[in-house]
Amino acid sequence: MEHFVVSARKYRPKTFNDVVGQQAITNTLLNAIENNHLAQALLFCGPRGVGKTSCARILAKKINHQEGHDDENEDFAFNVFELDAASNNSVDDIRSLIDQVRIPPQVGTYKVYIIDEVHMLSQAAFNAFLKTLEEPPKHAIFILATTEKHKIIPTILSRCQIFDFKRITVKDTANYLAYIAKEQGITAEDDALHIIAQKADGAMRDALSIFDRVVSFSGKTLTRQDVTQNLNVLDYDTYFKATDLILENNIPQLLLLFNECLSKGFDGHHFIAGLASHFRDLLVCKNPATIQLLEVGSAAQEQYLTQSQKTSQAFLIQGIDTANDCDLKYKTSKNQRLLVELSLMQLASITFGLTESGEKKKPKNFIIPATFFISTNTPKAPVVKVVPNIVEEPKPSLAIPEKPVVEKAVLPKLKTPTSSKGKVSGLSLSSIRKKKEHLDAKLAEEVQHEVLPTEDFKEEDLIKHWIEYTQKLDEDGAKIVASIFDITDKEKREKLTIKGTMIHIEVPNATMQMDIHGAQYGILSYVRKKLSNYDINIQVDINEEAVKKYVFSAVDKYEKLLEMNPAIGLLRQEFGLDIKD
Repeated sequence: MEHFVVSARKYRPKTFNDVVGQQAITNTLLNAIENNHLAQALLFCGPRGVGKTSCARILAKKINHQEGHDDENEDFAFNVFELDAASNNSVDDIRSLIDQVRIPPQVGTYKVYIIDEVHMLSQAAFNAFLKTLEEPPKHAIFILATTEKHKIIPTILSRCQIFDFKRITVKDTANYLAYIAKEQGITAEDDALHIIAQKADGAMRDALSIFDRVVSFSGKTLTRQDVTQNLNVLDYDTYFKATDLILENNIPQLLLLFNECLSKGFDGHHFIAGLASHFRDLLVCKNPATIQLLEVGSAAQEQYLTQSQKTSQAFLIQGIDTANDCDLKYKTSKNQRLLVELSLMQLASITFGLTESGEKKKPKNFIIPATFFISTNTPKAPVVKVVPNIVEEPKPSLAIPEKPVVEKAVLPKLKTPTSSKGKVSGLSLSSIRKKKEHLDAKLAEEVQHEVLPTEDFKEEDLIKHWIEYTQKLDEDGAKIVASIFDITDKEKREKLTIKGTMIHIEVPNATMQMDIHGAQYGILSYVRKKLSNYDINIQVDINEEAVKKYVFSAVDKYEKLLEMNPAIGLLRQEFGLDIKD
């Protein structure tokens, strides 16, 4: 079995031209070598896997080639000393290094000392290294590499020429992976390479490791589905589908989609953070000047452009704000799944009920009532033809009237109409005739129930029946619901306005609005039946000015109770009670 070399080692840069995404640094080092302006102490800092150690080795080889050594395979191994400061971080290790520095190189011009993870040196080791780093021998060059520059003491930093390595962009990483795939004879989709590049988070070494892993899974053909399955990442399609459901205000299916993601092992935090990033990507697609900020493949870019046309900028900004708020609260939440589900419901309610101009106002954190989906998802009743009950004699079939047939939807019946005919026997011709008459009468009764009346009514009658229902609720023990609809006194009556068949109720906040939404069906059924008008409906409006009508201070509450029952004043005097606000 042939020995396998991982791509991170096999394709490690051998020249500055091979280094990906660090053109500014490599050009600076090349010019410094050519112009003999190279400092004797260099500090390479930046994220993991971006080429710090590789550049240090290339630099060590390059500066020794300038003296007439043209063999590209010569690596000057005797001139390069690598020290891992993570395991050699004591004063004795640094002193041993200082002793070696004094000896000039046997081959080449310079001895290069590469100290990796230099931030791991102890305070005493740093102090022991200061003098040598400031005034090294002319044949010695120190290259320090670290991922955490802030942990290095300022006296060391001041003695070094600092090079800040940046994260490698998704585009550069994907292009380099495409080059490696071509070298290995692997067919790879552009979107698949972009997902690997995004997962690597700017580290080329991580990208190559992920590439090897996915190739081992999928073989010579690399598809987006294989990459997402192997890396266990949420695909673009999940967020495209979630956004479509949000725009359709389809909360039930959106929650089912989230549950499906959880069942696959994804974290709720991962889902909501990815949704926020998806909204951000849609937002940058709204302006042609910012499309270049979209770091995805060409196929996915077309999908983003298409979906961005369905969304408004206001929706995307509010969606990002809601998702980001959930992201911030996730770690401190006791019920994390519920937090994400509430955020998803709020997202799906953003565009609910908006006019074309988007002027309809809703309270903050508004959520579509669950009853909306119950009514819309109920299967429609079959359409039947209503035939007037005009039958003189029992006949094999109903007579077709001359009047045009009216089509009405069959509504659910609460009761089955009882017949006044009594029980009918099916043992004689007369009983069969009576049974036919009984069925005709029953049909007539059903038709009457199906045609819902819309008779005119007086406002006084509506208020009368409204108060009757609230009193009945109070007698039955449902005092909280009764208090919501109570309009017995003049002040409470002002919050209710009747315009045609629409009853407008003003409340001070969204909480009371949701309470009325949940309890309105009982009082609507009662009033509609009493007034024989099934067009009557309720609209709840939030009026922040109404807050002023409500009592909040202790003094106000006392005065309100005193107005209702003067005996409370006597009770206060008898016991010498004080009012504390």
